[in-house]
Amino acid sequence: MRLSRRSLLAAGATAATLAPIPAGATEERGNKLRTGFERLADTGYAQLSGQRTGIVTNPTGVTQDVRHIVDVMHADDRVNLTAVFGPEHGFRGTAQAGGSEGRYDDPATGLPVYDTYLKSGQPLADIFTASGVDTVVFDIQDVGARFYTYIWTLYDCMEAARLAGKHFVVLDRPNPVTGRAAQGPVLHKEFATFVGRQPIAQAHGMTVAELARLFNGEFLPAPVELDTVLMSGWKRSDFYDASGLPWVPPSPNMPTADTALVYSGTCLFEGTNLSEGRGTTRPFELLGAEGVDGRWAAEAGRLGLPGVHFREAYFAPTFSKFQGKTIGGVQIHVHDRAAYDPVRTGIALLVTAKKVWSGFTWRSDNWIDKLTGSTSVRTMIDAGASADEVAAAWQEELAAFRRVRKEYLIYR
Repeated sequence: MRLSRRSLLAAGATAATLAPIPAGATEERGNKLRTGFERLADTGYAQLSGQRTGIVTNPTGVTQDVRHIVDVMHADDRVNLTAVFGPEHGFRGTAQAGGSEGRYDDPATGLPVYDTYLKSGQPLADIFTASGVDTVVFDIQDVGARFYTYIWTLYDCMEAARLAGKHFVVLDRPNPVTGRAAQGPVLHKEFATFVGRQPIAQAHGMTVAELARLFNGEFLPAPVELDTVLMSGWKRSDFYDASGLPWVPPSPNMPTADTALVYSGTCLFEGTNLSEGRGTTRPFELLGAEGVDGRWAAEAGRLGLPGVHFREAYFAPTFSKFQGKTIGGVQIHVHDRAAYDPVRTGIALLVTAKKVWSGFTWRSDNWIDKLTGSTSVRTMIDAGASADEVAAAWQEELAAFRRVRKEYLIYR
């Protein structure tokens, strides 16, 4: 197994002690997928022995039988869990986008819950120090998109743990949209925000443990003392339903694994004046605005994009853009998810929306540039470029990222 090149030179950086078991192999408990947490628990929490442990997690940190891992660990004398750290939306997941739950004591366990949202560097390191933990554990379900903030919570917590002199352990979970390939534009560093700290592809095609090793080897100023507890029974080609794991929404507008399938493309509509489907039961699958009609679905359908159909749709969001108004647009229907390219589809939908609807505008703060990672997508679409031309512009940077990414892939 290949480690971070830079980590090999750093005495403080350590390798994963629980390596992956191939999906075709058989463990003592059978060959179904087992998450990093389950494999850690199988050892009696050996990697956490004698350490005061804090965990960065949210509602997705559950076992196969949907018990939350904080509740499981708190009740187990073999581990000394002393703190919880909540990301965007909070530890128990009660906050909407752009919100968190703040500092409180968890009613179920009595554990102190610290808020990490929008905290980084020394201020976050100070929180880890004040909590009194020796080791920070990370276990959150990602969805595979660069602008989904939990991977940057991971990055910020790794950096803060390094500054605070803490051990860092990542418990792996599947990438729900597979780990087959990286897709889309690569972030330019001058556009770094909490929806993209470092130059990775828009759809990164990695698990959180693989990302942690990438961050440690390529982007952190110096490596943190890192362990990764890997999954068994997962293949890079597996979609989430192959895992047998329950789906717990990792954020309020990610209700199903189908949402994750389209999200890395259609989240780009957050950078426009169209609704991205927030306030509906199918966020990021329904897109629309006042004045949009069936011409959009027809224009998108004529492109013959692989794996997807577009249906003319009308809906009334209950919150967010166009709250309480009936608007027109499209619903995305993925019929061949192996052929479907979410980023390419998202770009095509932007191009066609601008073509058929005279009311199309970008958000005034050019948020689209933060989401795509540069000015290129916005300026090319404004100049009349086709979706193919826009996608062609990022291929060289994407190829360079894929070469770096390959060094950190763990699973086959």
